[in-house]
Amino acid sequence: MNLIKTIRTVVAASAAVASAAMLSSIAQAQSLEDVYKGKTVTIMLGHPPGGSYDLYSQLAAEFMGKYIPGEPEIIVQHRPGGGGRKGASFFINKTEPDGLTFGVFPDSLGQIQFTRPKAAKWDARKFRYIGRFSTANVGFAVRVDKATSIDEMRKRELVVACTSKNARAAQQSAALHNHAGFNFKIVAGYKGSQATVMASLRDEADVYSQNYASFVSDPADLGEGTMKILIQTGLERDAGMPDVPLMQELTDDPTGKAVLTWLGSSAPIGRSMMIHPDTPEYIVQGIRTAFQKMLKDDAFLAEAKKRNAIITPGTGEELEAILAEQMSASDDLIAAVREAIDTSDAKTVK
Repeated sequence: MNLIKTIRTVVAASAAVASAAMLSSIAQAQSLEDVYKGKTVTIMLGHPPGGSYDLYSQLAAEFMGKYIPGEPEIIVQHRPGGGGRKGASFFINKTEPDGLTFGVFPDSLGQIQFTRPKAAKWDARKFRYIGRFSTANVGFAVRVDKATSIDEMRKRELVVACTSKNARAAQQSAALHNHAGFNFKIVAGYKGSQATVMASLRDEADVYSQNYASFVSDPADLGEGTMKILIQTGLERDAGMPDVPLMQELTDDPTGKAVLTWLGSSAPIGRSMMIHPDTPEYIVQGIRTAFQKMLKDDAFLAEAKKRNAIITPGTGEELEAILAEQMSASDDLIAAVREAIDTSDAKTVK
């Protein structure tokens, strides 16, 4: 976007316009203060306490309020269910566009709209993002007594623990099975992501996947060397996993590469915050400004480091551009994706 360059050009060209812009900025701040002074803002998420969604939401609740005119109190509300879909649906369809509710929901909501349209009670093309805390590349952790390399993984059947057949972990595993030469046996039905971790650590399963930030915030999930991350998802390798290949790097087939790339394309959206699509624009812009100020706050960054929370910021404008690209996928690509992520043969945990 060229908005900042345009503003600078106008200001340099005309003192009168600069004065008008200043007055507009002051008026907007006063309006935001009217919206937020004495109010309580709710950060809503679709997952239970614990985990990366809660981690970033709690940080924002603690540090963001002082950068919002009116300095509202901020609380966190959990609406778990359906892998985050229940909370997202409530946020989009049941909350008011008054700027008093923010959302931290799965980065895969746009993809769900294509792969499971009946489950998507939203139009992702209309999403308004405030900003991003961190990218969310997913890491596939494998028991080292089963495999320590991609070649070793391809030589044997590996059991992948998943929460459900429709979970991202199951779908991505199915796509790797179908397009990258892995012999994955998907077992679904574990009660929560931590249950898939424990199943792998006790040798009931061989593989599980989760957001890389979760590995960083809780290194015990790798079991002190029991597990090793051998595959990651995303459009670029995470800085913390520079030697771990992306899914799409594991095949030379053009269709497979396109499918696996699209399945990893939500990672740059990552752990981000959104606001109701119908929120007035001056509120959207004001909250975006507050969010970016928070991300540069020394106390916020110190606390994030203390809690092992990765911070790789992004703006709301950047996130909406990423989502627009994802939502422009061709019918042929989506058809190939749907075929690749078929988990109808998945087993159910006993």
